[in-house]
Amino acid sequence: MSDQFSNSQVIRKPAVSAKGGIVAAQSRKAAEIGAEVLAAGGDCVDAVIATTFALGVVEPWMSGAGGGGAMVLYRAKENRVEVIDYGMRAPDGLRIEDYPLTGGAASDLFPWARVKDDRNLHGPGSIAVPGVVAGMEEAHRRHAKMPWKDLLAPSVKLAGEGLLVDWWTTAMIASSAADLRRYPASAAAYLQDGLPPNAQWGIRSVVRMPQDRLKATMAQLAAAGPRDFYEGDLARSIADDIQAAGGALSVRDLAAFRAHLREPLKIPYRGGTVYATPELTAGPTMARTLGLLQKALAPTQGGPDAAAYAAYAEALQAAYRERLKDMGDVDGRRALGAEAIAPSCTTHFSAVDRDGNMAAVTQTLLSTFGSKFVTPNTGLTMNNGIMWFDPTQGNPNSLAPGKRCLTNYTPVVAQAADGRTLAAGASGGRRILPAVSQLLSFVMDFGMDLDAAIHQPRIDASEGAVVIGDKRLPSSVREALRGRFDFEEARIQTLPMKFACPSVVLRDGTTNSGVTEPFQPWGDAIAEG
Repeated sequence: MSDQFSNSQVIRKPAVSAKGGIVAAQSRKAAEIGAEVLAAGGDCVDAVIATTFALGVVEPWMSGAGGGGAMVLYRAKENRVEVIDYGMRAPDGLRIEDYPLTGGAASDLFPWARVKDDRNLHGPGSIAVPGVVAGMEEAHRRHAKMPWKDLLAPSVKLAGEGLLVDWWTTAMIASSAADLRRYPASAAAYLQDGLPPNAQWGIRSVVRMPQDRLKATMAQLAAAGPRDFYEGDLARSIADDIQAAGGALSVRDLAAFRAHLREPLKIPYRGGTVYATPELTAGPTMARTLGLLQKALAPTQGGPDAAAYAAYAEALQAAYRERLKDMGDVDGRRALGAEAIAPSCTTHFSAVDRDGNMAAVTQTLLSTFGSKFVTPNTGLTMNNGIMWFDPTQGNPNSLAPGKRCLTNYTPVVAQAADGRTLAAGASGGRRILPAVSQLLSFVMDFGMDLDAAIHQPRIDASEGAVVIGDKRLPSSVREALRGRFDFEEARIQTLPMKFACPSVVLRDGTTNSGVTEPFQPWGDAIAEG
């Protein structure tokens, strides 16, 4: 891979350690809000809810109330792990005939046949029933200490301040501007004169994009509670906006949606246990990967060597081949398919509180800015979950009304043999599984702390036969991989990322630590207080 970037630049983010709680997120601002909730006496789940809605305001290209996701929760007192699944599903009123095939390949990065006008990729026809609010509702009902309205108050304030424009904001908006400009409310929210906004050079110059409608929506959601999003005025407003623009999502779809409490996959590994999301996620493929690694990898002192990286590559490739044999989900339990080879834009954060409760939370709109469709009356950026389905009929994952979406994220909680517990996950579509698998190995096989683990170079083996190696790997490792695989080198970079973007917390005795991807410009781990 040719490039023009410096070979000597070094970027590091030291791990944060504390006796109190920590939130590690892709946005420092959102992590600070979660940490403030912990400092105020909140449970880990309170921090999750506050961080979730803050992320939807400051990082609207990745997640928000218009998306879906899953969380893995560890409850320290009971030594119990549970999964709350709030993945999206297709509207019941979706009509397959509204997605005619036109020949050729889809214009996005899924391997589907192309649909007329890319109706399944962007716009109101691409919107699936969103689950984030229902997920937070279920988490709040089960574990929260603080009132719902108090946890949403920071996101209301953030929306009132407007979306702060810096170079990262500009880069993310620019990457989707061609489609954002198709929809008037989207263009009004994110573009200036039809173009991406730019930060100014002046030291006191501040550029913000107003989010008045989003502020009003967040204020109503805070005051009226989560069911208003699915059964009240917000539900009617969202459905009316989408149906007026030609989409299928209805009030009935929203009213019927619930998050689901699920048993985690319990994966034995190296004397410890990894708890992953089941069913329609990459959790089953994680289980297969770790099963193969446990047999193939012999941990050595001094960290992973060439043999370890080869074992990572072989285990991941074998697990992906198995995943791709069956394209999709027939019985509501298996999760295998082409969604594994497509990227997505997602956010992941992890949190731990002073009592050792933990959360690994992954949420997504699917593509960058999801459907690119902002509902005019609510200011919400909606998902494009319909893109997860194969528009060609007759396959297990074929588009159909009411069907649950496949996903490729897998937040995890792991208990290592040495007694340490960690919550981990990443954003980055198909690259999530390789990143999380290796981070688990760095900690559970090689005994690394989080500072060492987050800075340890990784490989990616999610692109079929190609293995991608971080250019920072020792030359002996890269040459060994080149001799065994179809090998390419890539540098860790901010955009476009060639490796996933993890956020991790760990508890060792009574001490917590947290880290985020060093090359993510906004991400930080923030300790309470």
